[in-house]
Amino acid sequence: MRIGIIADIHANLPALEAALTALREEGVDQVLAIGDLVGYGPHPRQVLRLLEREGIACVLGSADIRVAFNLPSEARSGIAETVLQWTITQLGKRELNFLRNLRSRHRMDIGGGRLLAFHGTPDDPEVKLDIDIPVTDLVRMFEQSRARYMVAAGKHIPYERRVGQGILVDPGSVGLTLGGEPGADVLLLEEIPQAQEGQPALKVRFLKVPYDFGQVLFDLAAWELPPVLSDVIRQGRFPG
Repeated sequence: MRIGIIADIHANLPALEAALTALREEGVDQVLAIGDLVGYGPHPRQVLRLLEREGIACVLGSADIRVAFNLPSEARSGIAETVLQWTITQLGKRELNFLRNLRSRHRMDIGGGRLLAFHGTPDDPEVKLDIDIPVTDLVRMFEQSRARYMVAAGKHIPYERRVGQGILVDPGSVGLTLGGEPGADVLLLEEIPQAQEGQPALKVRFLKVPYDFGQVLFDLAAWELPPVLSDVIRQGRFPG
């Protein structure tokens, strides 16, 4: 089995389309979208409708919560809050209901173990996971989650960490990567049929998918969204 995982799409339609095309070419059996489907980008309605049309299993992210339930945010301010409030004006009942019905976590069996995928932390999509937490705390998290593999989205930077047979990964970001290289981040998980005893039976591979971001930059400007977002998309990081 091969699973494609995308996250932090942030309403960037060309990036999402490129990521899905790459996953189709890889021949994946299933695609998961792990939160923050909207926010920052200029295409919230189009992104949600594409995910719905493709039947992609989606997990709720922190930005999705704020938009779906129109909640004030203490954690977000400035650019993020400005775009979230704009996003709410762009969505109709259909898109809001789609967000409101998303699950907070996704579980599945793969690679001889249980995979748990979530945005933020296992208990709260609005709290970013410290990927450098001590080994003992990470082991405890695996045990409490009853999972061998965890996909924790939200950092916008592809990341992998192994502890024994456990694997923690962040897929990075499709629509607003911060890894220093522009493009859409995509994660591939593939079962290893004859893994050595005591070793994870899951292969992890990260892809950087190029896309034409001209349309995104044009639409950001057309909607008068914060100009710094164009810089981030072009550079793969915040300026400075």
